[in-house]
Amino acid sequence: MLTHSRSPVRIDFAGGWTDVPMFAQEIPGAVLNATINLYSYVTIRNIPSKEAVVSKYGYNCKEKQENRQLTMYSADFDLYEFASDIRNIEYNGNIDLVKAAIKRLNVEYGLDVITRSEAPPGSGLGTSASMGVALVGALAKNMEIFYLPKEIAELAVKLETEELGIFSGKQDHYAAALGGFNFMRFDGEIVSSYAMRIPEDVILNLEKKSVLVYTGKSRLSSNIHEHVIDSFKKGKNKTALEGLVRVAEKMKVVLANGNLTDFGQLLLDNWKYQKEMHSSITNEQIDNLFEIAISNGAIGGKACGAGGGGCLYFYCKDNTEHKVRKALEGAGARILNFHFEFNGLRTWVSQ
Repeated sequence: MLTHSRSPVRIDFAGGWTDVPMFAQEIPGAVLNATINLYSYVTIRNIPSKEAVVSKYGYNCKEKQENRQLTMYSADFDLYEFASDIRNIEYNGNIDLVKAAIKRLNVEYGLDVITRSEAPPGSGLGTSASMGVALVGALAKNMEIFYLPKEIAELAVKLETEELGIFSGKQDHYAAALGGFNFMRFDGEIVSSYAMRIPEDVILNLEKKSVLVYTGKSRLSSNIHEHVIDSFKKGKNKTALEGLVRVAEKMKVVLANGNLTDFGQLLLDNWKYQKEMHSSITNEQIDNLFEIAISNGAIGGKACGAGGGGCLYFYCKDNTEHKVRKALEGAGARILNFHFEFNGLRTWVSQ
């Protein structure tokens, strides 16, 4: 019997950075995002008991013993990790998120775990959070534990922040667990999420005129996070955080009303405030791709996630998206085709 899970990644349209608890304690945050049909996958196989020869009453006999061996494989990086049991798991930079999930859920029996992500590494699409949600979901299914989506999201956050000591916001984990278009508010550690019901014609129009590209360079979000935290502690980017919240609030209204031209323009407003968080959020390549997109018909755009590389998202004028796509490809960017995904985490079993 195999246990499977998948969870989607997201495009953060507005308000990114304001979901970080450190920032949201001082300036309550707001984010608008939507999940897309690029997924993180997890497959789990329980390792059967092993036979051992034991001595009882002077006789040797065979006895079944529980096998607690853990085998972890990342298909994305072609990496294997092994541990004889949960007590021997060590964080060493290889497949640590899987190890963190196994430790956090206190798995005390043997497992083979395989992970795979469809999004490029360092894409800025919330891939690690999506994988964390998929891991928690698959392990909970395997262990026959029921969690609500919010509980899964919070557990996935803890894998990064408490188990691995990684700086993290919360919007990505909630998006992966819930799916669809969501407007989220953040007050310190507290998250409130509201599913947005957007007319189908607006969704279809948005899909048609959206362009998502991968710059080809994985962004080093940990370095960017350090710069942004340092700036925040010095009081340098609080105005930018307040601006990001205002953009998210406005975008919620214009998207609900189907005003996609204003939506595109608000993307540029968000991008302006993103760049004010720290100079490392953009670079010469990203600036060049923005110039190309805007000159070929994009109304607005932004970097996904922390910026500095990864993916860029653009919204285009009527019937110009093909020109934008072609021009960006000509500049060396890779187009990522997508549809919006309205389901979050999914789990299932197979033979």
